[in-house]
Amino acid sequence: MNPLEEAFVWLATPGNWESPTGIWQRLIEHAGYSGLTIVIAALIALPVGVAIGHTGRGREIVVPFTGALRALPTLGLVTLLALLLGTGLVPPLIALVILAVPPILAGAYSGLDAIDPATTDAARAIGFTRWQVIFQVELPLALPLIVGGIRAAALQVIATWTVAAFLPLGGLGRFLIDGLAVRDYAQMLGGSLLVIALALVVDVLFAAIERWITPRGVRARASDRGTSVRTPVPS
Repeated sequence: MNPLEEAFVWLATPGNWESPTGIWQRLIEHAGYSGLTIVIAALIALPVGVAIGHTGRGREIVVPFTGALRALPTLGLVTLLALLLGTGLVPPLIALVILAVPPILAGAYSGLDAIDPATTDAARAIGFTRWQVIFQVELPLALPLIVGGIRAAALQVIATWTVAAFLPLGGLGRFLIDGLAVRDYAQMLGGSLLVIALALVVDVLFAAIERWITPRGVRARASDRGTSVRTPVPS
């Protein structure tokens, strides 16, 4: 059998799913690590992004800073934090939160910045307070871009938590590390396929959420623009 067939045989073996360190347990661990990372990153990035998008202040400082965070080598950062803080959950969690903050922050301030100023001016003109403008006007309109930023962060986090398995942690990365130690390439490839599958499922869920929260009129205008682009011009 070729390696791909061996990987599917490994995935189809019931014992690999049901053991205490089997696939179900590793999936739960990986999803838990990733979800915790996104929640913490969102709690940090969303208030900052909304404040920047609403006021327009601080962008010249925050945008270059978040760009620099994107350039950090995640594996090197995980290793450095592990040396400074010891092994366990905290070092990779900090590193992955740093990785997840920039796309969430960018989605938040870009979403608010893209709103037509006439819309917020009209809300203020009818007596909306600042907080009413933010929560009843700006955030609902910016929500699709905000979810898009969280979606991008979630995919990065799911993929990158795999490399943190070289620390004594669980997650799907364990199949790669443990498989490499004993040259079990079917297990390594099977673990990689599981990470890909998890990322695809999460991506589809976020895509459905984005479509659901996007106002119907906005979707219709986007569809019309796409149709007009594809329509050939008569000669």
